[in-house]
Amino acid sequence: MTSGYDNVPDQMVCARDLFDVDSDMQVPKFSSAGDYVPELDEAYRFDPETTLALLAGFAHNARVMVQGYHGSGKTTHIEQVAARLNWACVRVNLDSYISRVDLIGRDAIVLQDSKQVTVFREGILPWSLQTPTALVFDEYDAGRPDVMFVIQRVLEAEGRLTLLDQNRIIQPHPAFRLFATSNTIGLGDTTGLYHGTQQINQGQLDRWNIITTLNYLAHDEELDIALAKAPAYQNEKGRALLSKMVQVANLTRQGFMNGDLSTVMSLRTVINWCRNTEIFGTAAYAFKVTFLNRCDELERPMVAEFYQRCFDEDLPETIISTIRDAASQ
Repeated sequence: MTSGYDNVPDQMVCARDLFDVDSDMQVPKFSSAGDYVPELDEAYRFDPETTLALLAGFAHNARVMVQGYHGSGKTTHIEQVAARLNWACVRVNLDSYISRVDLIGRDAIVLQDSKQVTVFREGILPWSLQTPTALVFDEYDAGRPDVMFVIQRVLEAEGRLTLLDQNRIIQPHPAFRLFATSNTIGLGDTTGLYHGTQQINQGQLDRWNIITTLNYLAHDEELDIALAKAPAYQNEKGRALLSKMVQVANLTRQGFMNGDLSTVMSLRTVINWCRNTEIFGTAAYAFKVTFLNRCDELERPMVAEFYQRCFDEDLPETIISTIRDAASQ
């Protein structure tokens, strides 16, 4: 591949060969990994539909938004696609503290030749726009309105960014890509599950070329991933124990979707539970320190019931008494 820019993808790979998806799409890839390429997870399992959407973003410079429940692995999915393409990937969480100047940049006073001078320090948006970087806006539907209008400038087809303070127009690097993850589809918190999310301007939402949905994995798929991450459980007894852990996780997710729980157990939490069980020698105590202690005090009895239902045993009395004391306060 040729370009007037340095550091562009120099290979083309088949999506079917690299990601085992039902598509012969040709996707650009870098032959070597730079500093900002995510760490490769060999055990990662890709969702076919989400993978195709993301590959279209990398191959055709499409703006791709991944929507789904908390803990379903939306950001990790983007990062693992980027890792296999050796594509630099930078993640920005659009919480309420991210401001316009964080994205665009600001004037700063520095010392040059023993004198104080004012220079413009570029923010993450101008920097990434000029580099072969996949920029991921996490929690996109939680961004402040002034921040969202800044992002809207680069969602256009040409994606140019005007820095008014600098009287400069930035042309995007040909290998710059833009992605986002969100819990909602721009309609705000209609379910009561995601307080703090905002309605997204429909004109801006329309500028996202592809919107795909990623939700929780099936039980067996999640079990296989967790087993790959926890080699000590790769036997009959360990697999049975880990299967129960995944069942508990699924119950917390169902409770979350029903509005009964405010905390959900992700695959990452399940893997941490496995590792803590190895450390403490008991799944019950590991469950407490891995997940139960993170839950709202009023919700802990329900979570303890999930454990009892899947493991066919109550949590130890010391843990139960702690739950009772918290619930009675």
